Amino acid sequence: MPSGPVPTMSRSVSTSTRTSTLGLRPWQTGALAAMEEWRGGPFLISAAPGAGKTRPSIEIARRLLAAKEITRVVLVCPTTPLTRQWALAAGKLGLHLMPDADGPRPPRDFQGVAVTYARVASNPVAWAAACTPGTLVIADEAHHLGEELAWGDGFSAAFKAAGRWLLLSGTPFRSDATPIPGVMYDREGVCVPNVSYSYADAVKDAICRPVAFVTYDGTLSWRSGDDVIEAGFDTVLTGREAGRRYRTAISTELPDGLPRILREAHEKLLAVRADGHKDAGGLVIAADGNHARQVAGLLREVTGKAPTVVLHTEAAAAKTLQAFTASKDPWIVAVNMVSEGVDIPRLRVGVYATAAKTPLIFRQIVGRFVRTIPGRPQEPSWLYLPADPILREHAANVETELRHVLKFRTGEEEGEFDAEPRERKEPDADEAPFEFVPLAADVAPQMALFGPPPGSPGGPPAPKVAPPRSFPSAVEEPPAEPERTGPTAFERRAMLRDKRHTLVSELRRRDGRAQREINAWLNREVGVAKVADATIEQLERSCELLLDELTGVRR
Repeated sequence: MPSGPVPTMSRSVSTSTRTSTLGLRPWQTGALAAMEEWRGGPFLISAAPGAGKTRPSIEIARRLLAAKEITRVVLVCPTTPLTRQWALAAGKLGLHLMPDADGPRPPRDFQGVAVTYARVASNPVAWAAACTPGTLVIADEAHHLGEELAWGDGFSAAFKAAGRWLLLSGTPFRSDATPIPGVMYDREGVCVPNVSYSYADAVKDAICRPVAFVTYDGTLSWRSGDDVIEAGFDTVLTGREAGRRYRTAISTELPDGLPRILREAHEKLLAVRADGHKDAGGLVIAADGNHARQVAGLLREVTGKAPTVVLHTEAAAAKTLQAFTASKDPWIVAVNMVSEGVDIPRLRVGVYATAAKTPLIFRQIVGRFVRTIPGRPQEPSWLYLPADPILREHAANVETELRHVLKFRTGEEEGEFDAEPRERKEPDADEAPFEFVPLAADVAPQMALFGPPPGSPGGPPAPKVAPPRSFPSAVEEPPAEPERTGPTAFERRAMLRDKRHTLVSELRRRDGRAQREINAWLNREVGVAKVADATIEQLERSCELLLDELTGVRR
């Protein structure tokens, strides 16, 4: 782990009164001010999804490069599509990163690379060999370094010589208590960020939407072995039977269970669209692929149109998400594609039907509904979820944060929420499993958990704020300067390589020369060992040589 002084206290940057400079949001300006004191070691920015963690990261990298305090940037993130999103966002601000890079040394036209945690972990020794104290490592969604132990170990080994680690996360905590490399913890094991900007701060500053949680409850029954059990979510059950109650609640086979909730959610989406947000979208988070397809079938019956279904196992999943984001289609059903890198600002209604109930997953799912849209007011989103005690506790934690920052709008006193009953201990793991069959459900949406959000019918009035700024990608930033037009460096490079490949193929077809022979000639002429090392200028020169050869021009 890099060494160096690290502040021991978290700095909160909810600064509604601070004047923004250079087009930055106030909290981003505060984060950059905090980093002015950063001379080395890890630095953690904990900021809510949609708040704009990317922008100060790009800005500090540019400043450190200009001051020659660093020589290279390595951006590490969970997925390959995210490496491209980072490269696009950074390139528009003059920081050129090569996405999906094979190693830490970028082409000469670039200041750094963007790579996945998995690629680094596959060969940390090679990355370590090229890592120097002048390397700035930016770890996006750094909580994955604890979640994926191989990723965390590989990251630590690969970048132990780097002078600075800039860690970014909207959810810098872990359900399994696995430490995240580079993160400081207090005596109780709670993460201590260097800069903190919470979801509640972002709602108060009109950067994120408030989310209203609508729980559904009623009578659920299922067969457990030879017994038929009937209960609602207010009944305390063993862990095994509590899990079966939850599975009954998200079953697609019981007409008055989840199918009824899907109808209610669609009615809410139609109301949101009728209220002026004409392309508002809905998202159902399903338990697995089969469950997703069953949910999609139900939505087709309700809406008359097949929803988009995206599964993380499909090769075209990222393109499917992009297509839905740009469309006006009402519903998307997803599995494991709703955390980092998924940004669909038009989402306003959600149904929580996944079996995952950890605080991390819950916060990430909530984060899909908080993005704002330029030119639109700070309208609420709505998330329907089973009234499971664990989910209610997660929702209560989010609501506690929101009520704390919003209570001044209504003049109400902040009260305590009723404690939910805890489930009894799960039976021993070696206990013989019983047959489980969902039998019946009769559920209905309850009142929005702890009341509707500001600006909604029955809720306190929404604050009068200027329309917030948001962006249609998971990596976002308000421009600090006039946005650069035209393709970024990595886009130009990709286009030139495609053009070079096409021209080489044409020359091979015309003259019958081997492709290897033509490439060797071009590389000698422009002075590179292989095309992967070519700069943009050398690629342009290669294309000129090929065109001259094809047209018979001699310069």
